[in-house]
Amino acid sequence: QVQLVESGGGLVQAGGSLSLSCAASGRVYSINTMAWYRQAPGKQRELVARITSGGKRNYTDSVKGRFTISRDNAKNAVYLQMSSLKPEDTAVYYCNAFLLSYNDPSYSEFWGQGTQVTVSS
Repeated sequence: QVQLVESGGGLVQAGGSLSLSCAASGRVYSINTMAWYRQAPGKQRELVARITSGGKRNYTDSVKGRFTISRDNAKNAVYLQMSSLKPEDTAVYYCNAFLLSYNDPSYSEFWGQGTQVTVSS
């Protein structure tokens, strides 16, 4: 079965930087879009950044200029470089992907287990 595994979360001081990684494992055939979402306690899960198979990037306004999403198709991986972090960025960050697997001929959505990012003031 395909699964997404995030890494790189942790505790960082305001103004600092942190990099998140997510890799898809299993019988992956093709990945369309990959994205990062986040969810803070009591808040709705929100899209942070998304990147298409063609490399088109989209960001939520609050992170523009501070976060950068990238992907490595050969590794079935997506990354999120975060800088100038603010306490408001504190949340559980989730990796997301729409992909085809050898086990399922139709595109399906997968989620990672989430990684905690805490930004202290």
